[in-house]
Amino acid sequence: MKPLLISLVISILFLGYQTAPTRQITGTIISTADGLPVTNVMVKSLPSKTSTVTDANGKYSLKAPKTDTHLLISSIGFKTQNVKLGKQTVINVKLEGNINALQEVVVVGYAAEMKKEATSSMYMAPPALSGRIAGMSIHDRNTYHPYAQNTENYAHITENVFKKTHDNPLSTFSIDVDAAAYSNLRRFINSGNLPPKDAIRIEEMINYFDYNYEQPKGPDPVNIVTEIGTAPWNPQHRLVHIGLQAKTIPNQNLPASNLVFLIDVSGSMTDFNKLPLLVSSLRLLTDNLREKDKVAIVVYAGNSGLVLPATSGQNKQAIKDALNKLSAGGSTAGGAGIKLAYKVAAENFIKGGNNRIILATDGDFNVGASSDADMQTLIEEKRKSGVFLTVLGFGMGNYKDSKMEVLANKGNGNYAYIDNINEARKVLINEFGGTLFTVAKDVKLQIEFNPKKVQAYRLIGYENRLLNNEDFNDDQKDAGEMGAGHTVTALYEIIPVGVKSNFIKKTDELKYLKGSPSSDYANEMLTVKLRYKDPEGNKSKLLQQAVLDSYQDKLSKTSDNFRFSASIAMLGMLLRQSEFVQESSFEQSIALAEGAKGSDKEGYRAEYIKLAKSAQLMAKDLRNFAKAGSEK
Repeated sequence: MKPLLISLVISILFLGYQTAPTRQITGTIISTADGLPVTNVMVKSLPSKTSTVTDANGKYSLKAPKTDTHLLISSIGFKTQNVKLGKQTVINVKLEGNINALQEVVVVGYAAEMKKEATSSMYMAPPALSGRIAGMSIHDRNTYHPYAQNTENYAHITENVFKKTHDNPLSTFSIDVDAAAYSNLRRFINSGNLPPKDAIRIEEMINYFDYNYEQPKGPDPVNIVTEIGTAPWNPQHRLVHIGLQAKTIPNQNLPASNLVFLIDVSGSMTDFNKLPLLVSSLRLLTDNLREKDKVAIVVYAGNSGLVLPATSGQNKQAIKDALNKLSAGGSTAGGAGIKLAYKVAAENFIKGGNNRIILATDGDFNVGASSDADMQTLIEEKRKSGVFLTVLGFGMGNYKDSKMEVLANKGNGNYAYIDNINEARKVLINEFGGTLFTVAKDVKLQIEFNPKKVQAYRLIGYENRLLNNEDFNDDQKDAGEMGAGHTVTALYEIIPVGVKSNFIKKTDELKYLKGSPSSDYANEMLTVKLRYKDPEGNKSKLLQQAVLDSYQDKLSKTSDNFRFSASIAMLGMLLRQSEFVQESSFEQSIALAEGAKGSDKEGYRAEYIKLAKSAQLMAKDLRNFAKAGSEK
């Protein structure tokens, strides 16, 4: 009887458990300010305390007991909402911004640390703050562990200064199509913090966005576009906008691809925004492959190994199955992994095709060739094989941006930071051609300024892409690559002749200064010269275009391209606390962008405006707290 009674009790309990009344509640959470989705919002069903967070699209889904009466919805920087549960199963919510809530998190929770840090970096909250806020917004994910110590690494940037045209009439630099700095900035802001100064590379922020430039019409794959207007932060100065447009090639017409996924599966990749996001990102790319494309997968941790030999893009399931089996653990033999990836790429080389390694990592190499110099030497040697390199960065806390940038720069490739699945879709799907198919390599720009028109000039950004003037004609000198459909934008701030400025340092007149420019060029302000090579070529080709001294003095009459790029440059200078901010303000930066959104089909520009507004609030809070701390 006892066994029978026990079985009966267990059956009753099991049936009770199986029939416990629950319901599936789903919805989308957006911001009232701009209508954009809000990520990492905590959605908690009460009184059961069943909870979840919104995804990259602001969507959530949770299974809650029918006895629950309301939802508690909360997120950093927004007012908490209490939503009564009725019979509905789809509950969409609009969150209203709350400055006081943001200030409370920044100031009250970390007063001791903030007081200490604010004096040396007014805009930069302590590293612990970023991890703590990120941890609060996603703390129910067991795979996430806030870092006790922030070891992120960024190469130091010494900001470009004004140069006198009489002394330095030439400005030479390599183009940069990377956009990692912008998505990394977004990650910081969405985590409730502002990035360190050296994480802000203004040219990458500008080049994250597409601009409406005219397509090349002739045989060259790149077109030059120029525009001059008043500098928004100083009406006496001018801003020169130089745009490059690479020819767009329909995906179906792109050459066959020989891709090697080189994936970091070391112990540092365990967090949800590293290997799991990485796998999801590469699954998206796999869906976009064609039958003539092929993919191999190489992984590295304590050792490196070939997980999947070269496989046709037609066999998508085999590629996805190999990705799904990956797990993280061990140290990071990055050097060995890179060597194996290049070996596999060489064995499957497609002549006239796109041969490329896609390195996906947090950049935390710690075994084998680990220094930036060692990695640079290795990549410079391997790029001679004709294999290009794309670097995809993931994660936070121990992120090694400096190494990622070196690898991409020296490997004839590009560099993107993937902070969420939407960014993966942008880089690997929307910009498939630009990310993976090079149409012009070793692209260099050289600007010659007319000293009769330009007293001094300053290149905004591109500090780590500067070249010696003689490098422009040196075909052995490496430079940046442009992919199909890519746009590149560069801005120069110009001080016209006759304008007084404290930025111009006095020097003695040159005794042997060459004569003034010929009267034939008297109305030219500058000349843009561009050199590029065909993807498989070794000899560069020259394009050049003279720019007349004609500019739009009314900012409102300039193009959307001009005003939007100027807005980003202004925001970048503010966040870097640049000595050249002059009359810049967050308000003006935001206003410029709001008036220059254009069609914005994907919502990237609207998202930028939202981030700029968040940065404005955080910068104001930190300044106020720093002021209060200094008064004590």
